[in-house]
Amino acid sequence: MKNRFYGAFDTERLSDERPSEDFRSAFQIDRDRVLHTPTFRRLQNKTQVFWSGEYDFYRTRLTHSLEVAQIGKSICHWLATRRDGPLEPDFFIDPDLVEAVCLSHDLGHPPFGHAGERTLNHLMRHHGGFEGNAQTLRLLADRIFSTKRTGMNPTRAFLDGVLKYKTLWSELRDGESGAPEHHFIYDDQHAHLDWVLGGRDFPAEYPPGKTRDAFKSVECQVMDWADDTAYSLNDLSDSVRAGFLTIERIEAWAERTGTPSGEGTPLDDLMTAIRKHRVDPFTGKRIGRYIRATALADDTNFLGAETARHRHRLMVDDDVRAECAVFKRLASEVVFLSPQLKQLEHKGSRMLRRMWEVLSTRYVERERIDGQDFQLLSADTAEEIATAPDSAARARLVCDFLAGMTDGYAARTYKRLFEPDFGSIGDLVG
Repeated sequence: MKNRFYGAFDTERLSDERPSEDFRSAFQIDRDRVLHTPTFRRLQNKTQVFWSGEYDFYRTRLTHSLEVAQIGKSICHWLATRRDGPLEPDFFIDPDLVEAVCLSHDLGHPPFGHAGERTLNHLMRHHGGFEGNAQTLRLLADRIFSTKRTGMNPTRAFLDGVLKYKTLWSELRDGESGAPEHHFIYDDQHAHLDWVLGGRDFPAEYPPGKTRDAFKSVECQVMDWADDTAYSLNDLSDSVRAGFLTIERIEAWAERTGTPSGEGTPLDDLMTAIRKHRVDPFTGKRIGRYIRATALADDTNFLGAETARHRHRLMVDDDVRAECAVFKRLASEVVFLSPQLKQLEHKGSRMLRRMWEVLSTRYVERERIDGQDFQLLSADTAEEIATAPDSAARARLVCDFLAGMTDGYAARTYKRLFEPDFGSIGDLVG
């Protein structure tokens, strides 16, 4: 049965591709192309909250992405069962497409979590910045899957689904020192944005920044809520297991911030689960509640006439969204801002900074190091950088190399470069 929710506009690919007979749908092909890449596999050794490899039960970017994908698909199935519409058996949000979007949403994140992202953005402040979502777009459209580094040739619906932000870096920049901190795409990605929009310009009511970034396809909205659900609940579970989140700390935080923690409140439910050693059942039940809190509403905008993906917006129950915000704030202020994690973030940032200094000197500025012509990167990578048209393009390729590292590979490379007692032939394999 054909799904009327999608048409030729949605399934068109970024560049011409000779059609071939395939038992899979266009969106299943998108998903499979992501799954079978080294870029996706590297997420197993990239930090989610706690450094990957610290303990085997903590979530990594990979397990987080798998959980987001499961939640996203469940939201699709839930919405399809709602009797209040507007979906029908032959008119529904494709769960394969949402799965592909969810699996891909963190592909562009560098090693060492958000600290790594902030560090690379600072290092690239004179070369167009760095942003995890923009890097995901760069990987999908320009870098991964093909040995020719031409990207995976995604469909329009898939690329639109991962495009959380639609404002260019230069549109947010304020003078020479006002480089934006986050929530942008790279300036050279304007052509991809133009293609996603079908050649349409943003109307005046969508100025750069939050208003424009809020313009998301329904699949992107589903991914966003699935990500918030996993982030606010599953990361709390890891924090309890790691000993960062205790009843005493929750009570102290609630008192300090004025957050209600009495009987029947979300914080009270969480503390009860901790006392009874039932945090995992608590999070599982909450995930189900967050999924069932969703519904669809009609939307009107400049792309609605072209695709059903922009004729609907995802609605989330206000109480559930408020509860999610409480849990996210709790995790941020009690766990993520703790001295222990901040010390690890500092260490990761320092490693990236020092590696950037050496690689930038050698490959961006094209200077010898101590009068010698050291080759620090593989021949293929060095050649691609050498043939780049300008210093900004060379810096972007060096940034690609650093952003693509896993936590472990980054640490080993740092040691080989800077620690005199580390290094052997066996260590050279990343």
